[in-house]
Amino acid sequence: MGQASQDLEAKFEAFFRHLEKERRLSSHTVSAYRSDLSALVDFSEDSQVSISSLDTYFIRRFAAHSHRKGYSPRSIARRLSAIRRFFDYLMREGFISMNPATSIQAPKSSKRLVATMDADQVASLLNLTCEDTLSIRDRAILELFYSSGLRLSELVGLDLGDLDVRDRTVRVTGKGNKIRVIPVGRHAVEAMKAWMLVRDAIAEPKEKAIFVSQRGSRLSRRTVQGRLKHWALRQGTTTSVHPHMLRHSFATHMLESSGDLRAIQELLGHSSISTTQAYTHLDFQHLAQIYDKAHPRARRAAGKAPEKGS
Repeated sequence: MGQASQDLEAKFEAFFRHLEKERRLSSHTVSAYRSDLSALVDFSEDSQVSISSLDTYFIRRFAAHSHRKGYSPRSIARRLSAIRRFFDYLMREGFISMNPATSIQAPKSSKRLVATMDADQVASLLNLTCEDTLSIRDRAILELFYSSGLRLSELVGLDLGDLDVRDRTVRVTGKGNKIRVIPVGRHAVEAMKAWMLVRDAIAEPKEKAIFVSQRGSRLSRRTVQGRLKHWALRQGTTTSVHPHMLRHSFATHMLESSGDLRAIQELLGHSSISTTQAYTHLDFQHLAQIYDKAHPRARRAAGKAPEKGS
């Protein structure tokens, strides 16, 4: 190994120690950084370019090379993040004067359309037969998810003082500790009343959480996820159901009924309207699917070549 390679190897190892000791990143994250920087080194060697003389143009070439190799925009963004952090470290240590990767952006990811259930599917899921305390609790959870579009973390974080049955509202602490007050639908209110009548039978005396486990303590996210899967299977739901799907379904059905994107933004607790606009893309996808199935020219384009003279 030449002196230049030894120097580079030493800088890499010092950088990885910095991530572990000073930044306190997990071993998994550090391993990912190792993999990403190794890919850059391999590309520079194949290109016969010294990594010590890399410039912005070369790193753009590396990003383009990663794209051609089939890496997703998310993976390329992670590679560029690792490279930026490495060069930031070299700048901090005085080895270089500028970071050549600062201005380079990964290709934009295509927006993933959120998965939803239609109104009939949701109604079928919520049509539980409440046979015991846990099924009464679970029905209240499902109704509240769909009624008010809560995040999973928001639901399990609810305390007794957050629910106002008379006003039919719930006070939610969302991301960034932002508090919002959300209406609760009639069916959810009835389900919550039924749950509150039996909650004290299993809750620990000083437990503040609205939703508690069989042991009497605050319900965990994992338990809620598991119970939702349980009921989806039991109710014969063919879709893979998760808590966020009920939130998405709430937002989509509200948009279809009202068309008021700003109101839905407030209900969901989105800081930016652009996040809420994902639901307009979902609505368009639904329309496009109907068009492709129903329009004669769309069917012809998708199915076979046009006949001569058409």
